[in-house]
Amino acid sequence: MPKSNEKLDLATRAAWLYYVAGNTQNEIAEKLQVSRPVAQRLVAFAVEKNLIRVRVDHQLADCLALADQLSARYGLSMCEVVPIDDDSPEAVDRKLAVAGAQVMERYLIEEKPMVIAIGSGRTLKAAVDQIAQLERPQHRLVSMVGAIAQDGSSNRYDVALHISEKTGGKHFLLPAPLIADDETERAQWCNHRLYRIVEALSGEADVAFVGIGNIGPRCPLHEDGFITTEELNELMALGAVAETLGLPIDADGRRIESPTGRRVTSVPLDSPPKRPTIGFAGGERKRDAVIAALKGGWLSGLVTDEVCARAALEGDVDVRAATKAGNRD
Repeated sequence: MPKSNEKLDLATRAAWLYYVAGNTQNEIAEKLQVSRPVAQRLVAFAVEKNLIRVRVDHQLADCLALADQLSARYGLSMCEVVPIDDDSPEAVDRKLAVAGAQVMERYLIEEKPMVIAIGSGRTLKAAVDQIAQLERPQHRLVSMVGAIAQDGSSNRYDVALHISEKTGGKHFLLPAPLIADDETERAQWCNHRLYRIVEALSGEADVAFVGIGNIGPRCPLHEDGFITTEELNELMALGAVAETLGLPIDADGRRIESPTGRRVTSVPLDSPPKRPTIGFAGGERKRDAVIAALKGGWLSGLVTDEVCARAALEGDVDVRAATKAGNRD
């Protein structure tokens, strides 16, 4: 057995003895026949590897009610809303990451082989960081966004790769930049044999996990160097408030036609979704983006927070009917 696996097994035993059996670190050291400092490090290692899970059985009634209302209003098949208690943005992000990981694990834990299509973004990556190690080599993880940044480096928010590392499943990257230099180059990337293989596999996915990005001053697409200041200003002038997979949408969730958007190489989402498509986003800066994604009918599931949920429920308009009418137009 590799040493890394031996350490993980020993850390699991140490964590079980400490958190479940209630043993002291001295008792753990004696039972595992290691020194007390080693026992302490094993428990810390178990925490680092997300082997320790805290389960709160009592769900907040307010959050459950908000999730039910969001599901009814926007036709969602699943919705998780995390509570907000005067939290800092970092605390909100942490709550979303933990809730997001729990949702992802409902699918990743499956024994049957699955194809899982995955977007990118900070919230998604943070959620993946919270996923425990799962031996599921039968799963295939397919990236829906370009694996190359503008400067030629790898996209550090390529979440499919990180899930692959957690599960041992095969990872399929999309061999293209997120945004091509021009439309001709985009066509060349998207017509490549390897791109078409990944695109076809994405179409077979059993579920899709996607981030929802905001478009505006200091938005991730701009801060991370995927679009220039001029391109950001162009998108904002056209009414873009959000993006999914780099593709811009307006406040009503309609796809925006723009020179920048036409250079995005991502595998696009369907509206309405042809498979379970779960969005992960929250926080004050993402409020308008979450609402836009819901109005556009791009999602069948959502992980968000109380503030975004309440904002999405304001007003008496039947958004699903409005969305269907807009799609017919």
